[in-house]
Amino acid sequence: MPDFVKRRGQPAPGSIPAALDIFRSEVRFYREIAPVAGVRVPACYRAEANDDGTLLVLEDLSDWQPGADPVRAARLLSELHERWSGRAAARWPWLRPVGAAADLVAGLYDRTWPALAGRADIPPPVAEIGRRLVGQVCVSEQAIDGAGPITLAHGDASAANMRTSADGEIVLLDWEDVSAAPGICDLAWLLLSSVPPPRWDEVIASYGTQAGLARVFPAILVQGLLSLSDHPDGSAGASRWVARLMCAVEYLRLH
Repeated sequence: MPDFVKRRGQPAPGSIPAALDIFRSEVRFYREIAPVAGVRVPACYRAEANDDGTLLVLEDLSDWQPGADPVRAARLLSELHERWSGRAAARWPWLRPVGAAADLVAGLYDRTWPALAGRADIPPPVAEIGRRLVGQVCVSEQAIDGAGPITLAHGDASAANMRTSADGEIVLLDWEDVSAAPGICDLAWLLLSSVPPPRWDEVIASYGTQAGLARVFPAILVQGLLSLSDHPDGSAGASRWVARLMCAVEYLRLH
């Protein structure tokens, strides 16, 4: 079976990928963290970075089932976070801290919001919190700091970045957003990006705690609303995002 080859050029100067150094971060993840992470990731055969960009040669897992059961995925993330709680930032000081590039994300959100505000498919409660986040993205990012112990966070723990083997093993892919952050951020993004609202309670229970979830949801909603902007108004993909955004807003109302 052929390997999976992932090449990335240098990101555009001043862009969010450049500010976060996401491509080099993934190379460093495979060089330094993957061997000891304690979760299944693709085997790495080459991990290189130079002035032209980055190269990863990874195990090809294209024959694995896309996605993962969210209850089992939440338990896997919990185990990862518990393993590195209070240790990840000291062991790998290059890991992205909470709030990195928040000003760039804030600018992108504030520019995107007017188009989102004009959509017909956003319910009033989502529109209201979306409006309140304009000019407040950096504040919402800063709030993450108090959401729980700093640990090794995947940073983009959506079902799209998971695969499941025939015997049920889950692998976590795409570590460009690896960071040192409260683990509850990974749970929040798993819920908002990938979990149908009727399953949220069981997924949260599987993770083992919801402490800090309400604190991180405003920042995670920013990412969710930006993701919604990629889907046409009223499309099936947009409808799924809207349902999950509404669930997050309701969670905030109750907590």
